[in-house]
Amino acid sequence: MNSLTAVLYRSRWVLAAAVSLAFLALFFVYPLGTMSVRSFTDFVSPTDSGFANYHWFFTSDAQLTILRRTFLTSVFVTVLCLAIGYPYAYLMTVVSTRWRMVLLAAVLMPFWTSLIVRTYSWIILLGDSGPIVKALHALGFGNVRLLGTTTAVTIGMAQIMLPFLILPLYSQLTQIDRALLRAAEIHGATPRTALRTVYLPLSLPGITASCTIVFVLTLGFYFTPALLGSPQNSLLSQQIVSQVNSQLAFGRGGAMALALLLITLLILAGGSLLGRPFTRALGTKSEAH
Repeated sequence: MNSLTAVLYRSRWVLAAAVSLAFLALFFVYPLGTMSVRSFTDFVSPTDSGFANYHWFFTSDAQLTILRRTFLTSVFVTVLCLAIGYPYAYLMTVVSTRWRMVLLAAVLMPFWTSLIVRTYSWIILLGDSGPIVKALHALGFGNVRLLGTTTAVTIGMAQIMLPFLILPLYSQLTQIDRALLRAAEIHGATPRTALRTVYLPLSLPGITASCTIVFVLTLGFYFTPALLGSPQNSLLSQQIVSQVNSQLAFGRGGAMALALLLITLLILAGGSLLGRPFTRALGTKSEAH
């Protein structure tokens, strides 16, 4: 081993970190910085204020409605994924190994098909002549229309986001010692009480992490709202694409994207601060039992 090879071998971790940092700087920091700069320098019409794009965004009722709809849709998708994903992840922890593999394969199966193909399948299912609408008609729900509504967007995004909630949540649930449930039952707790006061608090870190992943990813969804929704109920990602591609308003698009990023960070930081005492209290209570 010559001296150059020895030096490269000793500094291999430094080189690996430098490559990673260079990658992040080139493909994340640089585009984000460019977008931020253009939001203060690129305007649709001449102006003296560097905040003209932000003033346009935060004083437009239409844009604020779209921003509010984007966050509400993300919340609905996250809640729907949690309502379906938590029992599913819990079931994966109590069944036999063979059934666990079957359930895991069912979760991973959507990754084997294209996102666009899955979204187009929802167009068939939720269309006016699709099986879901026909079933609703047969049940007496009248003239129901799903495709082109926020309901269709929520259903489609929840199906796509479900694996991103189940997999990290399942990983956390497998670390919970089920002997704690048996200990609670020995001391007089019913299975439901033991699940609520012992198992649920211990699973809160997994719930928080998985819900955060789903919520943040849902905020930036474009294909599913574009295909299943309509211009009347568009989300912020569609408006950003419209501003950039159709109107060439890069400054406005950058301002909308940066505002969405900052608001999301503020919400996550506030939720973390507000939820910390609650999580600590539940943890203390479970320890007391």
